[in-house]
Amino acid sequence: MTIGVFGGSFNPIHNAHINLARNLLETVELNEVWFVVSPQNPFKQQTDLMSDDLRLQMVSRALEDERRLKACDIEMRMPKPSYMWNTLQELGKEYPDHRFVLIIGSDNWERFSEWYRANDIIAQYDIVIYPRPGYAIDKATLPDNVTLTDTPQTDISSTEIRRRLQKGEDIGELVPPVVAKMLKERSEEQ
Repeated sequence: MTIGVFGGSFNPIHNAHINLARNLLETVELNEVWFVVSPQNPFKQQTDLMSDDLRLQMVSRALEDERRLKACDIEMRMPKPSYMWNTLQELGKEYPDHRFVLIIGSDNWERFSEWYRANDIIAQYDIVIYPRPGYAIDKATLPDNVTLTDTPQTDISSTEIRRRLQKGEDIGELVPPVVAKMLKERSEEQ
């Protein structure tokens, strides 16, 4: 089985994440996309990061009706910070019959050389890059096992969702209904 590994903080997961994964299932011929919820991105010091458990629960609930999209907690069980090389290696140990393909945005590709063991990732895994606004990539410069997709770009950000939540504004069109409900309940508890 070919699995797309889609890592992120998902702080929170939103409709653009889900739509992108659905699109990649078809355009890249993946059997499934696993949303790897990251407890700590080595490049980001997020002070407004929701708890690991809440983010994982939101991803799980948001994907309940998506047969080929799955929440993955592997990084929650690994040392922090989360390095994708270690994650891919651990996935390979736990699921030796699967083939893993890394999914990243063009913004991450721009900094990919700074990733821990970037050259090893390129040497051992296929990589799929999806476009992000403001980060154009020349396909001619990509290694053979790195593919730039032509997936639609949706302008939704977790940062904007958190801003709206802080101001008490509606987020219903940005996140799955179950996530909106969970976030509303969380804000009422605070």
